Amino acid sequence: MSKLPARRTATLTLAAAAALTLALVTSASANGPAAGTPAPAAAPAPSVSGSPESAFTRIADFYGAYIDAVYDGDGPTAERLRSFYLSDRLQAELKKWEEVNHADGVLRAQNVPLGWKVASTGSGTGRTDATVTLTWGSGTTKVYVQADLATRRIVSIRD
Repeated sequence: MSKLPARRTATLTLAAAAALTLALVTSASANGPAAGTPAPAAAPAPSVSGSPESAFTRIADFYGAYIDAVYDGDGPTAERLRSFYLSDRLQAELKKWEEVNHADGVLRAQNVPLGWKVASTGSGTGRTDATVTLTWGSGTTKVYVQADLATRRIVSIRD
């Protein structure tokens, strides 16, 4: 009789091992074509953040909103954005630049870009600097922007 419990224990052990193997194989098949191949990581969701106290954030906010307004053909909103974000001196400079160049002085172009990216290039002497990369159908252009740290208004746009 001592052989029966031992035989039963061996059968149960074998069944448990088979079930565990089947579970591992099924799990590996569901995860990818090769066993142990990790599933590709999902791309992170887009994210935008900022602070109303940051002059750099103000540059990014301005370019995002301004491009949206110009893209939508909303001239009055574009003008209000200029009035709010740009210094009076820069607004006057842009007006002169636009008369000479027959283009939008903020974008330095006659068209609206398909995308934009603002990168900080540092701060010092009461100013923060940023490079705005504008994406067009045929490539990119860069605009160099400076904002006053005290007023958080954009004081310079150059190409």
